[in-house]
Amino acid sequence: MNFAQLLFGFNGRIRRTTYWLGAIGSGFVLTVVFWILLLMVGGGAALAMHGNADASGAAGAGLGVVGLLLMLAYFAAIIWISLALQIKRWHDRDKSGVWVLINLIPFVGGIWSLVECGFMDGTAGPNRFGPSPKGIQGPAPAAAAAAAGPAAPAS
Repeated sequence: MNFAQLLFGFNGRIRRTTYWLGAIGSGFVLTVVFWILLLMVGGGAALAMHGNADASGAAGAGLGVVGLLLMLAYFAAIIWISLALQIKRWHDRDKSGVWVLINLIPFVGGIWSLVECGFMDGTAGPNRFGPSPKGIQGPAPAAAAAAAGPAAPAS
């Protein structure tokens, strides 16, 4: 899975490690972008408030509007990346991406999502959402042993 598919696609499965690295890495980059945008919006607003009706006031107001539009795009990117990472983790747990809506339940939903997506192992082997991101081809050894039935007594 390439970087763009990881952050912007909703299909497939990812491991916990990939989930955490994607979340932390994108969080770091988006934090830097946030501060840059905040300086743009704050700087534009300051120029607009302290500038007269001359060119500096108009430029400051324009920079503030552009900064606000960029902030909206920034928040849309945060939501999109968060959804993409979480949905692929829900897929790894063999659950529909609709489970991402559990985050809307105050307090409990965020904790549930954190535990399921961040700490619990995915389905061993392939599931309905694709092959195992760990490269496991068949079911887990314990599941295969349980399917074989009880062992015959030794005589």
